[in-house]
Amino acid sequence: MIRLLLVVLILVLYLILGIPVLCIEWLIGKWNPRLRDISSLRMVQGAFKLMLWISGADITYIGLEHIPKDQAVLYIGNHNSYFDILLTYSICPGLTGYVAKAEMLKVPLLRTWMKRLYCLFLDRADIKAGLKTILTGIEYIKQGISICIFPEGTRSRDGKMQPFKEGSMKMASKTGCPIVPIAITGSADIWENHPWKLKPCKVIVEYAPPILPKELTKEEQKFLGAYTQKKIQEMLDGHHI
Repeated sequence: MIRLLLVVLILVLYLILGIPVLCIEWLIGKWNPRLRDISSLRMVQGAFKLMLWISGADITYIGLEHIPKDQAVLYIGNHNSYFDILLTYSICPGLTGYVAKAEMLKVPLLRTWMKRLYCLFLDRADIKAGLKTILTGIEYIKQGISICIFPEGTRSRDGKMQPFKEGSMKMASKTGCPIVPIAITGSADIWENHPWKLKPCKVIVEYAPPILPKELTKEEQKFLGAYTQKKIQEMLDGHHI
């Protein structure tokens, strides 16, 4: 319970104390947008790393060398926990926006930081709005901003992946950017499996070599989501905690 309260406290304090920081960064962005963006990225990464440390999770990262550091990519991962975001965002080498559910727009201050960090908000009930979100993601990637999405559409309750939504893969197929598959095991044991406390546990986060859509066969390109999901499942099958 103490760990959970500490993580919540850090989140609340960050959002409140971050109000003047947002104002300062707005001013910085007037003359150096790049400095503003990197500053925001590193500050949030620092807060996420602190939260992960407090959680007591024993995290093993595999394949970090597979993450391209000189271009934007589309990160694709399985999704078991809210902590998946902390686990992956905290080690992103460059600007990265996450695709989140539109309901997050209802949370004051948090939505401001998410927008500042190029996050996209997906309304799963509005097809037209969903297409607009994908198009915005394509533009971000063209600008050098990576995007991370969990194509199952929601967190898995039993650890088994649901079919990936193929529409989310258009950000890679339309830009030709590399796809970096991420396999996450054990993250739900941090909190979701016992929601009244944070429990120290072992977590594995593995990155596969980038998938280049243009190098795949036409059939693989047609079902790029299924192809990527297969790669992730192969990594998950090799995880032993």
